[in-house]
Amino acid sequence: MAASDLTNNVTVRAYFLGQSIDLGALVQPSGLATVPSSPLMVAVGEGGQGVLFSYGAVVLFGLSEAAEQAFIQTLKPHITNPIDHPETEAVTICLAPNNSGKVQNGLIFLSSLDALHLHLVADIMAKSVVLAYYEIGAAAVFDRIEPYAVELQHQHRPSVQGDQLLKQIGQTLMIQHKIVGRVEIVDKPELLWEYPELDHLYHRLEDEYEIRDRHSALERKLDLVSRTTETVLDLQRHQTGLRLEWYVVLLIVVEVLLSLYDLFVSPR
Repeated sequence: MAASDLTNNVTVRAYFLGQSIDLGALVQPSGLATVPSSPLMVAVGEGGQGVLFSYGAVVLFGLSEAAEQAFIQTLKPHITNPIDHPETEAVTICLAPNNSGKVQNGLIFLSSLDALHLHLVADIMAKSVVLAYYEIGAAAVFDRIEPYAVELQHQHRPSVQGDQLLKQIGQTLMIQHKIVGRVEIVDKPELLWEYPELDHLYHRLEDEYEIRDRHSALERKLDLVSRTTETVLDLQRHQTGLRLEWYVVLLIVVEVLLSLYDLFVSPR
């Protein structure tokens, strides 16, 4: 089925379903519509389209909510580390040749509904929904480390265990790995290298969804989380080292006192 079978107004919904989707297991010998490069574009249901990304996002075009959920159920065996409550984002595409790429009041205006245009919309919405998920996760991590910074400000020893700090650092690194290494948030899709005439449309959509600004804000927050936890961890290591030094000094003092006792007090 071609993308042109879609009506003039198309409902679009993006889902972030898990850490990855095995696209290779989903390729069928027939009924497959493709664009020049990954991700995978497939026909879904009666008149719908789906764009699947290996990093765990799915964008569905022209489907009812029931049809979307039915399709997602078929994907579950191929999802690694599925998310219990997937992040979603919805919009409606309207045909408007003179305003292609404009986003307003939950609408995206496009000059065409061909596979190339849908691919670009899917790329932006997939990145947006992944950013939304990790923005929430980063905010939660930020809230957890904020008390550490307050305790440091008041020159108090942070009341946190080292393993908790290492967990915070691990979560921060995981988010950074996902958005930079897997999703490649700020990278252009390969499609634009073959169709440079679509570059303007992509950048307009990217600006409308504030992809780069949101990515930069998330990176700054993650960097602050990382520096705060590393500072607290270094402080704890320093305090632990200082305590060990005092223990050594105490042992030396005890040994000296025992030697003096043996030398001057102990009967011979």
